[in-house]
Amino acid sequence: MTDDLPEMRASDADRERVAEVLREAVAEGRLDMEEFQERLDSVYAARTQGELAPLVRDLPRTTTVAAPAEPARAGRGWAGRFGGSATSRGGVAVMGGFVRKGPWTAPRRFTGFAFWGGGEIDLREAYFEDREVEIRCFAVMGGVNVIVPDEAEVDVRGIGVMGGFDHSAAGRGEPGAPRVVVSGFAFWGGVGVERRRRRAERRERKRLEGRHGHTYGHDRGRDDRDD
Repeated sequence: MTDDLPEMRASDADRERVAEVLREAVAEGRLDMEEFQERLDSVYAARTQGELAPLVRDLPRTTTVAAPAEPARAGRGWAGRFGGSATSRGGVAVMGGFVRKGPWTAPRRFTGFAFWGGGEIDLREAYFEDREVEIRCFAVMGGVNVIVPDEAEVDVRGIGVMGGFDHSAAGRGEPGAPRVVVSGFAFWGGVGVERRRRRAERRERKRLEGRHGHTYGHDRGRDDRDD
């Protein structure tokens, strides 16, 4: 991200990299919570890279805003989605929200925290730092939703205290797919965990359904849910 292309449209990945710089800054005491929230709101409202750059110009490690080099991906399928450096290791929502979705690289351990706010962690299109990842979710009067690929093995270990922690998605997965452990707790809030098909697979299924004029049994309800 540079000033040479101020009107270049910002991607979700661009916004998440800037948000990660802000989270590091607040953790180091460089920003107070009010400044952090104001800048974070501006990050998610930004439409161009030129709008993102000033939000971290006075902070160290602004080079992390630039798009990281894509790790080598050998072949297709799950084998090509493991390895590389994590693009985000945590998300914070304080009277606001955070989103991790699209082709990001999930770390071995990701921590999401929501207080009077909400977070979404979508792993369907993600790459993975390792074959097993742990998603730690802490929801206090807020909510976090974790979306895992339908093929993944899912182990849910979280608890709810005057709140809910969804264990319905737990179960075995397909050979070669990642193992996702969801842990943490919900207090006067909720953590949802659900399986969904990857978007590319859903588009292909719908294309075939349109061609053959029929649906595929019980999967229809799952495929028709919003992204």
